[in-house]
Amino acid sequence: MQVTETLNSGLKREIKVTVPAGDLEAKLMARLSDAKNKVRINGFRPGKVPVQHLRKVYGKSFMAEVVNEILSNSTREILSDRGEKAAMQPEVVMTEDEKEAEKILAGGADFEFKLNYEVIPAIEIKDFSGIKVTRQVYDVPEADIEEQVRKVTADAREYEVKKGKAELWDKVTIDYLGKVDGVAFDGGTAEDSGLVLGSGQFIPGFEEQLIGTKAGDEKTVSLTFPETYQATHLAGKDATFDVKVKEVSKPDSTEINDEVAKKLGLESADRLREIIRGQIESQFGQMTRQKVKRELLDALDGSYSFEAPSNLVEAEFNNIWSQVNRDLEAAGRTFADEETTEEEARAEYQRLAERRVRLGLVLAEIGEKAGVQVSDEEMQRALFETVRRFPGNQQQEIYEFYRNNPAALTNIRAPLFEEKVVDHLLSQISVTDKKVSREELLADDEVASSSAKPEKKKAAPKKKAEAKEAASTEEAAAEPEKKKAAPKKKAAAKGE
Repeated sequence: MQVTETLNSGLKREIKVTVPAGDLEAKLMARLSDAKNKVRINGFRPGKVPVQHLRKVYGKSFMAEVVNEILSNSTREILSDRGEKAAMQPEVVMTEDEKEAEKILAGGADFEFKLNYEVIPAIEIKDFSGIKVTRQVYDVPEADIEEQVRKVTADAREYEVKKGKAELWDKVTIDYLGKVDGVAFDGGTAEDSGLVLGSGQFIPGFEEQLIGTKAGDEKTVSLTFPETYQATHLAGKDATFDVKVKEVSKPDSTEINDEVAKKLGLESADRLREIIRGQIESQFGQMTRQKVKRELLDALDGSYSFEAPSNLVEAEFNNIWSQVNRDLEAAGRTFADEETTEEEARAEYQRLAERRVRLGLVLAEIGEKAGVQVSDEEMQRALFETVRRFPGNQQQEIYEFYRNNPAALTNIRAPLFEEKVVDHLLSQISVTDKKVSREELLADDEVASSSAKPEKKKAAPKKKAEAKEAASTEEAAAEPEKKKAAPKKKAAAKGE
């Protein structure tokens, strides 16, 4: 096999490979000889089939196997011999002339092909021990724990119809019709909907405006959907809800005790508080993690300026750009609505793609040099967690897909590896904890990263560019108070 470099420009490589016809013939004859004692052909005793007859019957298909084997093995061998890592699977270019291909399969011509690829650049890891980051820490007050416990237990209580005005923690039965710009929207209508005031079931501003109402009252509730609302066609929109209060009920008690906890399947109120505390601290902890990680990545980004493989950047950009356009379409908005142009947005997201790829390569190199490993047990847990997100009747199929598809498993391994590298870095640099308020921790950092978001853009597309960093495939941790997609059942006013 003759290997000739025909292009070496920047990160781009082109390698011409020639496999002499004699080498092909030798590999084919070895395969035919091996098959001689295995095949069964009518008219011949086992092991007595002439090789030339075998060649006539199986020669072309066996030669095709030889060619595929050469393609598969030679790529790895050539890269290994050259000491290179391809950024993506090399592109194989072969003849498309049918007559020439037939001649090769018949053993009458050399087999020539080219490998086109980009190499991962050599990355010299710089000393990062001098990096300093601040980790924002929010201590959840007991009052917040108690408030959430009260919300969780609201539906576990018994309610009795009362006369008079609705108070906090009372339950109201309502009909409502939601409108944006005076037009009713899908999912914004419900009848006989039960709502505990203070439970946080509906989006901010809705429940508060019903305190003081009584049965028979009709009220127009005005509010603005959160910018982070996952029903993107409603996010950030001003809306009104025509509400009719049909009934007001009071709870049998507002006390948080073991009896209430048992209705939720827990042994005690203390256990309930323990679970709620863990959930809330985990949510804020994720936000803390994302912010310190972003600060770390910004510091690394400022230290590396090498050329990133264009094919990786293009793939990353296409992922980003597809999501951007899906979000805009779902929201019924345009780039002009976001105070930018398509050209400006493309340029900014191109820079973001380059940043992600570059940082991904840096993290990979740091992790490799530090011996960071993702264990089989960690992979198994992550796989099960991924499978659990699918409907039950699909889980086995999804599980088998990942188990039999190494490339797909890479998508599960990558974020695990990245987070472990980040943990390694945080253990090597200077990290200063800073106590902050809830508002400070949740504050949206408009310039969170040097090229994370177009400067003119407000919050859109709604999934902000800085929500993902480096090469991670994971979504950034959601804000603890962020509402889910609108909403359960039909009620778009609901916040969960």
